[in-house]
Amino acid sequence: MHVLQPKHTKLKPEEVKKLIEKYGTSLSQLPKIKSDDPAVPEDAVQGDVIKIERKEEDKINLYYRVVA
Repeated sequence: MHVLQPKHTKLKPEEVKKLIEKYGTSLSQLPKIKSDDPAVPEDAVQGDVIKIERKEEDKINLYYRVVA
């Protein structure tokens, strides 16, 4: 992982369930990320949810993507 690359983490199934409930959404409504993206963890497969932590100024913003 490059030093400037945001941290990408694969979520566990229970974390995905909490995320879906919290935001009242579905997996199909989340943005997609290609499975061959270099930032995607190696153990991630299609349908997994990836949490991206981007540091912007003094805080960390969280983004979620579904592996496509």
